[in-house]
Amino acid sequence: MSEPTYPLLLDIAGRRVVVVGGGPVAARRVGSLLAADALVTVVAPALCEELSAQVDVVAWVPREYVTGDLSGAWLVHTATGDQAVDALVAADAEAARVWCVRAGAAEASSAWTPAVTRVDDVTVAVSAGGDPRRAQAIRARIATSLATGDLPTRRQRRTGEGHVALIGGGPGDPGLITTRGRRLLADADVVVVDRLAPRALLDELDPAVEVVEAGKGPLAHTLSQLQINELIVERALAGQRVVRLKGGDPFVFGRGAEEALACAEAGVPCEVVPGVTSAVAVPEAAGIPVTHRNVSRSFTVISGHVAAHGEEIDWTRLAPLDGTLVFLMGVAPLADVAAGLVRGGRSPELPVAIVERGTLPSQRTTFGTLATIADLATERGVRSPAVIIVGDVVDVAAQLGL
Repeated sequence: MSEPTYPLLLDIAGRRVVVVGGGPVAARRVGSLLAADALVTVVAPALCEELSAQVDVVAWVPREYVTGDLSGAWLVHTATGDQAVDALVAADAEAARVWCVRAGAAEASSAWTPAVTRVDDVTVAVSAGGDPRRAQAIRARIATSLATGDLPTRRQRRTGEGHVALIGGGPGDPGLITTRGRRLLADADVVVVDRLAPRALLDELDPAVEVVEAGKGPLAHTLSQLQINELIVERALAGQRVVRLKGGDPFVFGRGAEEALACAEAGVPCEVVPGVTSAVAVPEAAGIPVTHRNVSRSFTVISGHVAAHGEEIDWTRLAPLDGTLVFLMGVAPLADVAAGLVRGGRSPELPVAIVERGTLPSQRTTFGTLATIADLATERGVRSPAVIIVGDVVDVAAQLGL
């Protein structure tokens, strides 16, 4: 037999709601009611600390409840902890045909407050047969699924203006994207994706979502940066929700700032969602801290892409820098990088590690020194994506047994 209740959402904005009781339970009720813009009256001889802090935004009647206090009310919550008082309030509400939520006695209530979770414009209310703890546990699981995009929240009908979200997808493992990024991805109309983005997440998208490849490989570009800028702006101006999904963090050698500037110049709303940068996460996944007490107090991140394209790096300034050096996109010019650091003054015996496909099941680490790493990489067929770490912190991985 089904539970004899009728689920309903109430618009109580600007309407009088009476809360009887001044303890923590009443305070929680008042907080939710104020969030819904209700006109709240609290009837209680004393208030707990949380309610006292809200006394300027509620009407407080500082005495015990008496019949007549519900006049003009649309809804009443009673939470005095005194069964006789709560029963009187419930009886007066029944006589006045006002819905009454009775804390601690769900079976004697004429109304119930479900466990509620809200994500953006989605509201989910959970009732579990008068068992509030069970309802709260289910609510918590639903809230997590909504926050991470596991539950479908994508609007099938678009309303309002388009926008762009520049999302850092993290170092590779799809579980390392932020919950904010995951939720925006699930709500997208079009996803413009990079080669190193967590592509497994694309399989979870609604079939109606358009996926545009914008990957940049070492020797080939699917789209130029100008074309990417024009594409995301054009789609947003057409009213679409655009996600630009990148690997790592969009502002760490990801040209995300250029895309954000293109949106700003076109008057397109743009949100930047930070990502876990591979410059830190990939070494960490291999057991290498970029900083370590008594070993390295700083780290510098360098784009090896510069050297690969023949642009000059001043090794005499880079090599003497204190701390760890982390090279992204440095596989192709690895021999030049190692030789340049030695010319700049770094020891040929300085430890080096190359971590390929960091955080993925196929992750592989190659250990060497500045003198040996280029030959070792050739022998092992090292390929990008890979992160190169130079410094004594590399030896920590051996201490960890990694």
